[in-house]
Amino acid sequence: MSLTHKHEIHTRRFSRNLGVGLTLVALIGIVFGLTFVKVTRGDFEVPRANSTIIGDQ
Repeated sequence: MSLTHKHEIHTRRFSRNLGVGLTLVALIGIVFGLTFVKVTRGDFEVPRANSTIIGDQ
């Protein structure tokens, strides 16, 4: 029995893991791209730290 023989389940598991990995990379790429475009367009403003104490108006 050879150690290089691959069982069918390992091939299916690898292709499923590859699909999940590529999906995660695509989602991260979309979020990164949207963030990059929003920041470089110039309409991004850091929110101000407003006081939420009652009566501080």
